[in-house]
Amino acid sequence: MPFYDYFCEANQETVEVMHGMNESVSTWGELCALADIEPGETPSDSPVKRLIATPGLAFPKTNAELKNMGFTKLVKREKGVYENVTATGNDKRFMRADDPSSIPDLSRKIND
Repeated sequence: MPFYDYFCEANQETVEVMHGMNESVSTWGELCALADIEPGETPSDSPVKRLIATPGLAFPKTNAELKNMGFTKLVKREKGVYENVTATGNDKRFMRADDPSSIPDLSRKIND
């Protein structure tokens, strides 16, 4: 579920909560209940508005991080040849277009 920021003009507070995309929060009381915080002296029927926020995205930066997360990264080295820079176990380091046995065994890495 995504995180949303809500602002209350009555008390000038911004609160971050997590809820489904189809849910909506319109009052301070609803927001406090969802965030599990005390409403304080602010009236429960005070309106709140959802703020536009940038998403927090994290991307692995190194081949080792990708490998630890279970990803396979192939880097083109020449025509029809790719290097598996995240090779693990019995994976071959180089994948060649004319050698099907060099293709990484993704069924070992992908689970239901």
